[in-house]
Amino acid sequence: MKVLVTGAAGSIGRVVTPGLAERGHTVVGLDRVPQPDGEDGAWYTVDCTDPDAVAAVFDEESLDAVVHLAGHPDEASLPDSLSSHVVTTAALLDAVHEHGVTRFVYASSNHAVGRTPRTDLLTVATRPRPDTFYGVGKVAAEALLSLYADRYGLDAVACRIGSFLERPETLRQLATWLSHGDCVRMVEAALTAPAPGFTVLYGISANTRAWWDLEPGRALGFEPQDDAEAYADSVAPDAPEDVEVDCVGGPFTSTAYERPALDRSS
Repeated sequence: MKVLVTGAAGSIGRVVTPGLAERGHTVVGLDRVPQPDGEDGAWYTVDCTDPDAVAAVFDEESLDAVVHLAGHPDEASLPDSLSSHVVTTAALLDAVHEHGVTRFVYASSNHAVGRTPRTDLLTVATRPRPDTFYGVGKVAAEALLSLYADRYGLDAVACRIGSFLERPETLRQLATWLSHGDCVRMVEAALTAPAPGFTVLYGISANTRAWWDLEPGRALGFEPQDDAEAYADSVAPDAPEDVEVDCVGGPFTSTAYERPALDRSS
């Protein structure tokens, strides 16, 4: 499968790109920054908010699928968040439709449901409860995927990624951790599952303390193999504040992230 990976120079992209290549896929990298030193393969230095530049990549490459990882990974103003997560997704979806590409894997986030109180195991059926404008951008991008799946028959998988790290560092992350290896397994499952339509899954490892339901991912063939519990002894039990465990979004639900939707000149 020939796969375009956006955000290929980012923290997730630099794991997923070689991981997919090792599994026999041909990977085309795309990012706003030049290709990192030491990496091979086709590369496009493109801003995904530019639909003409995105379309030109699709004109050049005969693609089978897109893995959309690009986007600002933290809080910003509402317009900036919508541009980073929704406009980029729209530009790619238009190119996907115009060029007959039928599979789209999107790096959504647990922050799409971050305001959900942490009580029972959270399923994908829960309503969106974003904790930030970042989370709002992810919810809106998921809605856009759903629209294109319904309109054009696109197979689109939104992966609500938890805490993507080499190892968990806080109490919350013992529940939300996604290992590097499991991230690659998740993306490949989302790329290769037969006819998923529009589907949401939670992107976490097989954590003993997991808050989120792994069954939607398993239905697509995602079988995580790692468990944050292996690192539990190295995580101080009193390290995080209460906000880390009260809601699934953790610190993103704190007042530190509250800001006006629109930046105004003084």
